[in-house]
Amino acid sequence: MCSDLAIEASSLGKAYRIYKRPIDRVRELYSLRKRRYHTKFQALKDVTFSVQSGQTVGLIGPNGSGKSTLLEIMSGTLEPTEGRIEVRGRVAALLELGAGFNPAFTGRENVYLNGSLIGASRAELDERFDSVVAFSEIGDFIDHPVSTYSSGMYVRLAFATAIHCDPDILIVDEALAVGDIRFQRKCYRKIEEMKAEGRTIFFVTHAMDLIEAHCSQAMYLREGQLRAIGNPKEVINRYLEDSFGPKNVEWDEVKAAPQMESPEQIESALPEARQREAPDDRCRSRSSYNPGEFRWGDQRAAIYDYRFVNAQGQVEVHPPFQSGQDIFLVVQVYFAEPIAHPIFGITIKTVDGQTVFGANSRRRQLDLGPYAAGERVQLSLKFTAVLIPGQYFISLGIAEDDPSDDHQAVDRRYDLIHVALGGSRSDFGVADIGLEMNLSTESQD
Repeated sequence: MCSDLAIEASSLGKAYRIYKRPIDRVRELYSLRKRRYHTKFQALKDVTFSVQSGQTVGLIGPNGSGKSTLLEIMSGTLEPTEGRIEVRGRVAALLELGAGFNPAFTGRENVYLNGSLIGASRAELDERFDSVVAFSEIGDFIDHPVSTYSSGMYVRLAFATAIHCDPDILIVDEALAVGDIRFQRKCYRKIEEMKAEGRTIFFVTHAMDLIEAHCSQAMYLREGQLRAIGNPKEVINRYLEDSFGPKNVEWDEVKAAPQMESPEQIESALPEARQREAPDDRCRSRSSYNPGEFRWGDQRAAIYDYRFVNAQGQVEVHPPFQSGQDIFLVVQVYFAEPIAHPIFGITIKTVDGQTVFGANSRRRQLDLGPYAAGERVQLSLKFTAVLIPGQYFISLGIAEDDPSDDHQAVDRRYDLIHVALGGSRSDFGVADIGLEMNLSTESQD
């Protein structure tokens, strides 16, 4: 293992034996014919990756994809059944609630228990104990049994213990989601400090904004397999496409589809094909178009053009705009197939992927549609750019509202438009709240 690698895994796999009944374990153990009474569940399959020291890695994937299994193997609480993994340095892991803590012990006793499991010495824990309690903010509850703690109190103490054990690698498996907002912010500030110190951090979250904002690398697991690893934005796009894009067509469906053999059949199908053909994509000709956009969906409808216009909607205008300016955006949509209940959405993000605003017609309780095949519609949007001067990206999307299933992505164009906002203020952050600052001197009697 190279000295600059924190974690290296090769052909990693984890399989579980699933028995229908407890007695089947015994029957299999004593079977003279070596009969199998179990089925095999492969939680991880041939996972290979390496992580450089000092990287912050976000692990994403649907529930049941093997994320927690992989983190448990990395933390040393679970052994792989295939392949190998090498971990360099002290590992502190916040996995599922209760891991590493004995509910019958007090918080104080669990700090020493969990700290010793991480690898901290008694002397280290004695020296840092007061800091652990102060960070956790649980006060006198430190001498109460952990079984009396709320889930939020448990997370406070577990996180405080982990970060004060001087870990080289910190692993967090969605545990922070149960903490209150202020404590979450405190934890993320600490994570930023640890990043600056060059520590390696692994965390799982379903909040893609956090992955983009905090991670230098992302890993995407699905069905126990590593589907993608690398740039967070690219990995997230792959995950979203797999999760919400068009359903895969099975080969049996392809073989069962009617075949066109005669010229007459082909000719009769041409009018329908022409009707389904979307207009040319004019978005690419706009000066504010972002060639690095990510587009996906089943294309039953298409966003084929957009324009920034004046308040009367008659004259086209071009970025850059000014912070605080009213912006009017007109979007052209073509329906290749009928859609009964479309959803139109817009998102505005910063360069590092932080969402500053998002809305869609469903959240606004606008019941739009139905629209017929071949129909063209114009979506008009107006918003005020109450943002700090800087660079922003606008995403536009269409989905189909289906209460019986996940909303089906029709045409989603992430980071489609690149907009620059100018202004004279040198404030920092994202939002321009119109701050006024005045100072007056009180008169003394």
